[in-house]
Amino acid sequence: MHFSGFRVIKEALTGHKGWKPLWRDPEPQPEYDIVIVGGGGHGLATAYYLANTFGEARVAVLEKGWLGSGNIGRNTTIIRSNYLLPGNEPFYEFSMKLWEGLEQEFNFNAMVSQRGILNLCHSDGQRDAFRRRGNAMLLAGADAELLDRDGVRAMYPFLNFDNARFPIKGGLLQRRAGTARHDGVAWGYARGADRKGVDIIQNCEVTGFRIEGGAVRGLETTRGAIRARKVGVAVAGSSGLVMAKAGMRLPIESHVLQAFVSEGLKPCIDGVITFGAGHFYVSQSDKGGLVFGGDIDGYNSYAQRGNLPVVEDVIEGGMALMPRIGRARLLRSWGGIMDMSMDGSPIIDATHIDGLYLNAGWCYGGFKATPASGYAFAHLLATGRPHPTATAFRLDRFARGHVIDEKGVGAQPNLH
Repeated sequence: MHFSGFRVIKEALTGHKGWKPLWRDPEPQPEYDIVIVGGGGHGLATAYYLANTFGEARVAVLEKGWLGSGNIGRNTTIIRSNYLLPGNEPFYEFSMKLWEGLEQEFNFNAMVSQRGILNLCHSDGQRDAFRRRGNAMLLAGADAELLDRDGVRAMYPFLNFDNARFPIKGGLLQRRAGTARHDGVAWGYARGADRKGVDIIQNCEVTGFRIEGGAVRGLETTRGAIRARKVGVAVAGSSGLVMAKAGMRLPIESHVLQAFVSEGLKPCIDGVITFGAGHFYVSQSDKGGLVFGGDIDGYNSYAQRGNLPVVEDVIEGGMALMPRIGRARLLRSWGGIMDMSMDGSPIIDATHIDGLYLNAGWCYGGFKATPASGYAFAHLLATGRPHPTATAFRLDRFARGHVIDEKGVGAQPNLH
């Protein structure tokens, strides 16, 4: 089924009787060439590119719940490539380029909106750091503009420019950044993968790995044993739990990251704004709700919910940046499980077990990396070599001392 404006009009005139399910609900086969564990954005994107770009024919995705029930549906929808270090910036710019052609490629409306992101600075030192970051972005082929105070005021005059503690002195703007509909991204990749023959198997939890002679031979699941030549694990905050079934301990910690949405308001924020003196970021959805978030909760957890002190801290940051947010009512909140690496950067690599591959450690950057993560992981699974933009994301870099200290997270992911 091909989507188009003509198809929408036709269905509207014929009682919408021609729409079909976006993907099949197949029974698991006894054997596949490649099995992806995790039916979120990264797992579905990996399966799509394996089938569509690399021509792999016998691929399955296993999801323990329903498709998209994890972090892909529990984020603030921001896409961007405003990174600093050479290990990360080319990768996220590659992802940005994939975002720009994504909807046309898999013929599905993911509501990609390149409305821009503005990172505010509040001190001379922070402005200098943003200048350096902007130059690194330009060298990597991304776009970046350093705005002064008047430039920021022209875009968002309602911000608290003269806050005694956090005066706004300018900002770093990436106009190609923006937002995308998180559910739409999952549905689009699932539909695209299914059309290429990928089996998407829901309610199928992995309970163990079949490992013989140092090589993976398959998986034990709640729906029976499945043999596989290669297995790729992309389960975000559950990475530690799943890989422990293969006898591995990962250099990550799982934390809750909360997000919030207000009641629907008239349009007031055109793009995405981040508060440079605290951890607060906000955009406005098409329904009118202000979508915002901040710090992770400081304790380790596998629960998809957070605690009230972090709610208070995030809202305090919003009030310091734009006091008028205090008049809006909070509609709801939710939590995603973040797999925090010790250097704030991801892992896309083969493990010491032959045929077993890992995609993890995305911290705050998982959603915006969805296209590039899937493409790079598919490249690794299909060719056995890392994608040129993901060569720094090795699993052993912590032991070798080759960390990518993008955010200065340090030895504890809650100390940023």
